[in-house]
Amino acid sequence: MSSHFYNKAEDSAVLSSQGSTSFHYSFTFLSREERHAINAVYAFCRRIDDIVDEEVAATPIEVQLKLDRLNWWRLEINNVYDGSSTSKLVAPLAQVVQRFGIPKQYLLTLIDGCERDLYQKRYKTFGELKEYCYAVASIVGLICIEIFGYKHEETRNYAINLGYALQLTNILRDVKADKDRGFIYLPLEDLDRFKYSESDLKSEIYNERFVDLMSFQASRAREYYHKARTLLRPDERSSMVAAEIMDAIYHRLLEKIELSEFRVFNRRVRVSTSHKVLTAFRIWLGNKLFVRRMIG
Repeated sequence: MSSHFYNKAEDSAVLSSQGSTSFHYSFTFLSREERHAINAVYAFCRRIDDIVDEEVAATPIEVQLKLDRLNWWRLEINNVYDGSSTSKLVAPLAQVVQRFGIPKQYLLTLIDGCERDLYQKRYKTFGELKEYCYAVASIVGLICIEIFGYKHEETRNYAINLGYALQLTNILRDVKADKDRGFIYLPLEDLDRFKYSESDLKSEIYNERFVDLMSFQASRAREYYHKARTLLRPDERSSMVAAEIMDAIYHRLLEKIELSEFRVFNRRVRVSTSHKVLTAFRIWLGNKLFVRRMIG
C-alpha cells in the first residue's frame, strides 16, 4: 500500500528499531505506557500491511491466500473484543484495546483498507481515493488519539484530516514506486483534467502537464494540513505533540517535493534525519513553553 507504514521488526522494539522513520521521532516524547501501546498498534498495522504487500498476488489462488490471512485477523479481532482470544501474536494488541478502549471498527476498517489494494489499483475520483485514505491513514490517527487522550470532538476530525494530508503526501512521494508495482493512486479524473494519460505516467513523462497535475495534488494536501491545524484546540495540544511532530515532518516532505518541481521519477524525496530530530525537539519544547504560559 502507498502509505508504506512499517518495516519488519520485533513487536517489542518496532519503533526503536526504525530510527530513520518519521514514526520514531514523532513518538519519542510519549510516556513509556503510550510508547508500548503505539508499538503494539504499529506492529499490528505492519502485519496487515505485510500480508497485502508481500510478493505479488498474481493468481486468484495467491489472492485468496492473502484474503484468508486477513480474515484470520478479523476473527482474532472479534475474539479480542469478546474475550476469547488466546493468540500470543494478538496479545499485545489485546492489552492496548483493553487499556485504551480502541473501538473494534477502527481495527476492522484498517484491515478493509489494506485489503482494498488486493483488488483495486486505480481510483476514478478523489472521492474514492479519500475513502481509501481514511481507511489506511485517518483510522491510524483515530487509534492514536485514543492512546494519547483527547477531550473534544474536533480532535477526532483533526486526526481524520491529518490522516488525509499525510497519505496524500505519501502518494505524491511514491508515484514512481507505486507505478512500478502497478498502482496509480492519483485520481484518474485528475489525470483527465490535466490531459496527462496513464500511459504518460507509466512512461515517466515529465512535462508541464505532469507538473500541473502534481501541483494540484499538492495544493489539495495542503488544504488538509490547514484544516487539521484549525481543528486542534489549544488545550488539546499537550496530548497531541506526537501528531504535531508527524504533521511538521510530512509537511516538510511536501515542501521538498514541491521544491524539486515534482521530479519524483528521478529519486525518492526524503526529509533528512537531522531535520526530523530538530523538528521533533522544536515542537516538543514549543509545546512545553506553550503549556507553561497557559498555566501561568
